[in-house]
Amino acid sequence: MERVVPTALDIPTGMVTMPDRVTISSAAPQSLKGMTCIEDLRRAARRRVPRVFFDYAEAGSYAEQTLRANRADLERITLKQRVLVDVSQLDTATTILGETVSLPVALAPIGLGGMQWADGEILACRAAQAAGIPYTMSTMSICSIEDVAEAVGKPFWFQLYVMKDRGFVRSLVERAAAARCSALVLTVDLQVLGQRHADVRNGLSVPPALKPRTILDIASRPGWTARMLTAKRWTFGNLAGHVKGADSVKAVADWVAHQFDAALNWSDVEWIRSLWPGKLIIKGILNVDDARAAGKAGADAIVVSNHGGRQLDGAPSTISMLPRIAEAVGSEVEVLFDGGVHSGQDVMRALALGARACLVGRAYVYGLGAGGEAGVATAIEILRKELSVTMALTGTRSVSEIDGRVLN
Repeated sequence: MERVVPTALDIPTGMVTMPDRVTISSAAPQSLKGMTCIEDLRRAARRRVPRVFFDYAEAGSYAEQTLRANRADLERITLKQRVLVDVSQLDTATTILGETVSLPVALAPIGLGGMQWADGEILACRAAQAAGIPYTMSTMSICSIEDVAEAVGKPFWFQLYVMKDRGFVRSLVERAAAARCSALVLTVDLQVLGQRHADVRNGLSVPPALKPRTILDIASRPGWTARMLTAKRWTFGNLAGHVKGADSVKAVADWVAHQFDAALNWSDVEWIRSLWPGKLIIKGILNVDDARAAGKAGADAIVVSNHGGRQLDGAPSTISMLPRIAEAVGSEVEVLFDGGVHSGQDVMRALALGARACLVGRAYVYGLGAGGEAGVATAIEILRKELSVTMALTGTRSVSEIDGRVLN
């Protein structure tokens, strides 16, 4: 199938001018043969995605101490090898908020997914639903809520930022409900923006300022450029029709820059709870008192998260805080885990320390950048296989059996 598309590719960091009209053929995903771990997908994504967008997904804030701690602290946790246990029948299924899932994993919300691969949010959602796990769509996605809802057959989760423009927030909640989203993921740790040095250096600043090297970097990836020519959108889809001058990248960037709300507090969470008719998940909890407050505010689940090391640098790793939070509130709300999950072993570690399931972000983003929908499916399957092998070698037959006994 051929598509004729317009020439101006508006991306959240500036504008790249294409030829007047381009006709291309729909192409199969690039080969994923031989990619056996998340690191393989990461290397492929780094080759195929322009640096400005690859770095956006990968980088942490400031000195990246918390980013590194998320991985280092997970890797320090050792698993207890067991032998001579019948593990011929393994079950990786569980439930999250009453929904049966094939794997204790959900895809985390990521901004600019559609800049990793054209229509990236749609493709990631399709891969997640085919695998039987939840997909979380970000407020700052390229595709809109409606784009994804029209393209997939099942409900998905929607992640919400509470911005100063409360009318816009209300409209997002209403749109998510109209799209039959099965859960609202309220992110509460972005009331101010932690600086990511890589984004500033690459020109992904607010307002954006593309540098010549960024334009050359994009031009050196013709496969990415060709795919983007077929994309549904090239700017923030959920903002279309709301931000005056939304066809201007600068106008959108200026609006977003002034919308982070330092006055955000628990009364706003209660307001969101009053608007949202379904399951509410609060993401960004790193403290026992905050976890308890989330339950009192009406959360059905919390996500123990430090925003992937992208906000408060110097904050503790999420895995170091998970046990005490899970012990404090695990009987009141479901506890989900986010931060540094790159393997099935990491999933096992988090579940053993009290998580119901894990949200994975970078791990699936690497798959998306490496091969679109097939790449995300590959990332999920890698995690599934690694978890299954880890369960078998620890003498664990089902996810329901995973607890502290599998750790040394």
